[in-house]
Amino acid sequence: MRPIVIESPTFCSLVSWFFEVGGITLFPFIIVRNKDNPVMISHESTHIAQYSELYVIGFFFIYLKDWFTGLIKYRSFVKAYEQIRLEQEAYNNQYDLNWYLKRPKNNWKNYKV
Repeated sequence: MRPIVIESPTFCSLVSWFFEVGGITLFPFIIVRNKDNPVMISHESTHIAQYSELYVIGFFFIYLKDWFTGLIKYRSFVKAYEQIRLEQEAYNNQYDLNWYLKRPKNNWKNYKV
């Protein structure tokens, strides 16, 4: 699925609670500060693929479960975020601008919290 990209620096600022957010995926939309950032769009496109295979609700469940597990384990909002398996996959592959099109299904399972 090709994502719907929306440029909204204001929205990104509003959701920047713990650190500055450059983009966020709210299926089926990718909202970014700057549309001219292909790496950010690639990162967020991986989340679109994850949302699709996890039927949206599964994405939120895994994302929150991993974040809370990381928060308890590391006692840091940023470190907990970095250890979310869905984020690890997106960060590790964000420079491959077509990753979301060719990634193996459920590839996020290869990462550990």
